[in-house]
Amino acid sequence: MTVLKNIAKDRILQITVLITVISLFFARPRFADINFHTLWSVAAMLTIIQIYAYLHVLDVLAYKLTSIADNTRKLNMLFTALAVIAGMFLGNDITALTLIPLYLNIAKRYKLPQILPVTLIGMGANIGAAFTPWGNPHNIFLVSRYNVSPLKFFEWSVPYLILSLIIMLLVFLFISKKEIPTQKTEPIRISWRPTIITTVVFIFFFFGVFRAIDIIWPLIVAIVLALAINPRIMLKIDYALLLTFTGFFIFISDIQQIPAIVNLIHDMVYSEISTYFASIISSQVMSNVPSTILVGKFTNYAQALFLGSNIGGFGSAIGSMANMLVLKTFNQHGSVSKKKFFIQWTIMQFAGLIILTIVGLGLLIFRI
Repeated sequence: MTVLKNIAKDRILQITVLITVISLFFARPRFADINFHTLWSVAAMLTIIQIYAYLHVLDVLAYKLTSIADNTRKLNMLFTALAVIAGMFLGNDITALTLIPLYLNIAKRYKLPQILPVTLIGMGANIGAAFTPWGNPHNIFLVSRYNVSPLKFFEWSVPYLILSLIIMLLVFLFISKKEIPTQKTEPIRISWRPTIITTVVFIFFFFGVFRAIDIIWPLIVAIVLALAINPRIMLKIDYALLLTFTGFFIFISDIQQIPAIVNLIHDMVYSEISTYFASIISSQVMSNVPSTILVGKFTNYAQALFLGSNIGGFGSAIGSMANMLVLKTFNQHGSVSKKKFFIQWTIMQFAGLIILTIVGLGLLIFRI
């Protein structure tokens, strides 16, 4: 029942279902338009991520790193750096849900700033998630839709990651170095055998994403592993995200059969730059996952869509699911005004969006 309730209250899924049902009055979806490679890849990714979450790998890393922080700047840098790295492998959602409560517990204990550090953790998770094909679910769609090779994907993501990290480092220079007691390491143990097996499955999944093997096999292995470790892991999977992908495939299959709408969307993505801005802007109102699927069906400018969809995750609360989780997690664990946090978080998010939009535009124009 909890799984069904979580699915039913997912706002993005609700919107997806609504527009999908409306589209069914104009056309009937074509089975061939549903990208099952993307669906199975996302399902495998979500399963593996939840196994890692169950094994508390990220919790242990967070406590180990923060045990060496002796001032506020170092603490913020360590948490943000871990958010970037964790976002690469575990995705921005799990990263935000895990690291933000850990930081806020320390912040409340020693009366440390909360708004800027939490915002940076969320931003770091988004930046890290953009680096890998599985960090963001829409990256998996891009790899599948355009048959992107590993080399080509990292040619896009490495410059974006480097420039984003340089910008974040500049931000850290303005954070004071208030001394704090070093944190005690919590007695959390990693179960090494299932962790190593999960990592092997993760590597197996990597080959599936890039079609070296059929993605169905990593999915089956991941599910079997989750059931073997603890069947309740399967209850934690974000099934709403899978349904959102499916709904948008159906919706786009329908609107592809309506000439007027097809012509309108084509007019919006007629060039690389227009595709880039269409992706960023549409992400602000419909989130970057469905935005990527929509724009991706009507353009061949893969790099522009990659940059636009990942940068579009900044800005509004709905820009990415991770943004909404940051707000939700802060509301549950933060001790400062929720209104104050939302206002300052929004300002910093849109500042980040503007800066990274310029960065992305430069990467496209100069072919870096």
